[in-house]
Amino acid sequence: MVRATWNGITIAQSDTTVVVEGNHYFPLDAVDPAVLRPSATTSVCGWKGTAHYYSIEAGGKVNTDAAWYYADPKSAAAEIKGRVAFWKGVVVA
Repeated sequence: MVRATWNGITIAQSDTTVVVEGNHYFPLDAVDPAVLRPSATTSVCGWKGTAHYYSIEAGGKVNTDAAWYYADPKSAAAEIKGRVAFWKGVVVA
């Protein structure tokens, strides 16, 4: 089981993550929806497409843009559609 934790709280866990470029992409339904806050931030990856972000709120603190996902990934990255990855201090183990 792979878990993502931040601020001492488990925010996601799954046996079916997909690893791309060293990042675990969790199925969206494996992420606690109560911790996700929409963000207007986007970025572009040449082979994956446009990434959209969530901020994470857990334990009374906010980690801005600490999760990302590809709503409509390019065909080379189709396996991460509907999945969320983490960074910015989120521990994935």
